[in-house]
Amino acid sequence: MESLASQARPAAVLWLAGFLQAARLHRVVSFCASSRALSIRIAQCFLLNGLIFLGSLLTLKSVVIPALLWILPEQCNQMGGQHLCDHKAAIAIYSFLRSGLVEIFYVFWFYPLYVFSFILSTLWYNDIAKHALDVVKRKSLDSTRALNAHNITEPEGQPEGFDRVALGIGEQVYSILLLTIFFVEVSVIGYVPYFGKAMNFLLLSLMYAYYCFEYKWNFFAVSLNKRLEFFESNWAFFAGFGAPCVLPIFFFSPLTSYGLMAILYPLFVLTAAGTQAEQLIDEMKPAHGGKLQRIPVFFVAKRLT
Repeated sequence: MESLASQARPAAVLWLAGFLQAARLHRVVSFCASSRALSIRIAQCFLLNGLIFLGSLLTLKSVVIPALLWILPEQCNQMGGQHLCDHKAAIAIYSFLRSGLVEIFYVFWFYPLYVFSFILSTLWYNDIAKHALDVVKRKSLDSTRALNAHNITEPEGQPEGFDRVALGIGEQVYSILLLTIFFVEVSVIGYVPYFGKAMNFLLLSLMYAYYCFEYKWNFFAVSLNKRLEFFESNWAFFAGFGAPCVLPIFFFSPLTSYGLMAILYPLFVLTAAGTQAEQLIDEMKPAHGGKLQRIPVFFVAKRLT
């Protein structure tokens, strides 16, 4: 019990620090002011996922469905003639037509738009991260100084040539498998009674935080082992950082939450690009007076991978 109490303070302090770092959205303005290409990509994300995707959802719920309910009413007293009320089949046919037309709207518009948005947004997120990290590098922070700010050094005796390329590809494949299995694990935990939702929120926060910082770690060629060690040793900070990104999942429908997250995610990628996580965590140690115990967040995923 005493050990748990000693972990509560550093976990709470680091969680709050991560949350506040994610909330520093003024960094987005600074990055956009420094890179026209970055501003264009951010605007494209807002246009596709905000105006088109979420706008289509709003149009469906505010215009299309009410119009269908007016044309094909669901209650007998809303029909034009009393003779229609005598035919229960008419109400059933109206209901079937309404449902069919809404499904057609989803099949031929929303689902293709969702796939198109997902693929295009993924490509844009890479561009956004690259442009942001170019700004970081341009502003002081060449690759060596940025790595020093994180207390992460390039390993000695790193392979060169083909061996280095092969190692990089191997790490990327391993990382994809690891995160895919972790996502399945997170989804399954969400169905556990009582504490499943809370664990789902915590693990999703960790997963999205890892995604946000992964662009930066890739840019500075931080090895996968060092990433996982740093991430698991400071899990509370990253749980706090990822929390704002996953909040829409718990308050909106799946399609609406996707649209909101597709808008918010690149903003948190930018805040991650401007966060000196290692330096900040070191500065927070006097505030909580303890060392946070490492939690093997990816233990199951690593074993399966």
